[in-house]
Amino acid sequence: MSARKKKKQKSTMETVLSIVVAIGIAIILRSFSFEPFRIPSGSMLPTLQLGDYILVNKFSYGYSKYSFPFGIIGFSGRFFSSEPKRGDIIVFRPPTAIKVDYVKRLIGVPGDTIQYQNGRLYINKRLVDRQLLGPVMTNDVPSYQANKYTETLPNGIKHFIYEISDNQPLDNTEEYTIPQGSYFFCGDNRDNSSDSRVFHFVPFENLVGRVSTVVVSFDQSFHWYNPISWFSSIRYNRLFHNPNNLSRS
Repeated sequence: MSARKKKKQKSTMETVLSIVVAIGIAIILRSFSFEPFRIPSGSMLPTLQLGDYILVNKFSYGYSKYSFPFGIIGFSGRFFSSEPKRGDIIVFRPPTAIKVDYVKRLIGVPGDTIQYQNGRLYINKRLVDRQLLGPVMTNDVPSYQANKYTETLPNGIKHFIYEISDNQPLDNTEEYTIPQGSYFFCGDNRDNSSDSRVFHFVPFENLVGRVSTVVVSFDQSFHWYNPISWFSSIRYNRLFHNPNNLSRS
């Protein structure tokens, strides 16, 4: 083999090695630090908008097999675990759709009782306070009118919710008692959310991470084939927005 051919082969191998290392680093960062997600539905309106690109903090609650891409590392439980707090916005895998990432708000923790009666949320048999802010037209697809409220959870966390009315299919539920090691989630868009009122309890192991930041957000005029829309569709007021900050939701 000529020296020139050996040099070319070496260069090719170095390129391949560099790509493999880069992929490995990306997988490690995604698994152990922050992972990006896109919000595809309006179930968390008004807190999270369709077209939001969020970062999820993977070390908020420690690591489980769901922390790793494609389930490449399989084990039970969590390590470096830390308990989530009521009101956290969390990405998780529901037990009924274990390969699908959901994002909802943590409403109930182990030992709580949760129930909806006539559209009102009861935690441990106490009515959760909500204050009407007025009717709004949502930017869901398609748009519709809803009432916007400020809801205050028992630990003092305040956040906005949407309710179409207090007489929707999920506005009356049985009383759920949350078992140890499990959690109860609801979407902030209460009448347009498939959540624990449907799939019930989510094991601690199924939590992926806590939503920390909206990095960028695009409205419905964004089209990948139209470069102009890459800029014109940006919601600039949501750049690096903290969805846990009530005043900017």
